[in-house]
Amino acid sequence: MVGFVRLRPVEEADLPLLTRLLWDPAAPGEHQWFGFRTDVARATERRWREDGLTGGEASFLAVEDADGTCAGWVSWRPVAKTGNVEIGIGLFPDHRGRGVGTEAQRLLVGHLFATTTANRVQAGTEVGNVAEQRALEKVGFRREGVQRGLYFRDGRWRDSVMYGLLRDDPRP
Repeated sequence: MVGFVRLRPVEEADLPLLTRLLWDPAAPGEHQWFGFRTDVARATERRWREDGLTGGEASFLAVEDADGTCAGWVSWRPVAKTGNVEIGIGLFPDHRGRGVGTEAQRLLVGHLFATTTANRVQAGTEVGNVAEQRALEKVGFRREGVQRGLYFRDGRWRDSVMYGLLRDDPRP
C-alpha cells in the first residue's frame, strides 16, 4: 500500500518522462495506449512553456510517489459548459497496483472540490479496466452506466464505464 502520494505542478524535468505516456506503448498500459501520439507529446511540451499545463482545455499535475519520483500524472478538463470536470490518470507500470492511483485521484477530487465550483467530477474507463474501476469506487465514485463503442483502441471500438461523484456524496 502507498505511504505518501503528492500532487504537484509538472516541472520541466518531468516532461521527457511524462510525454512517454503519449509515445511509448510500454508506458501507459494496455487501456491507455491509443497509438503513437508524438505530435501530442510535442504540443504538450510547447504548452508547458506557455501555461505549465494548467488551464484551458485540460490541466495536468504530476503524481509524486512516496520515494519522491514522478509516478505519472492526473488530469482534468471541463465537461461542456456545465462547470463540472472529468478526470483522468496515467501511471507508469512500476507505480501501479500499490494504491498510488487511488490516492492520487482522491487528492485530485479534494483539490477540485476545494478550488472550483464543480458539483460533479466524472471519470470514464474501459469496461475491461477493472483495477481503475476499483480505484474510482474506493475514492467514492459511483458507477453510472456503460457508454457503448466510445473509444477506438487496438483495432476495435471499446465500451467505457462512466463514474460520477457529486460534491455532497459521502466519501469512504
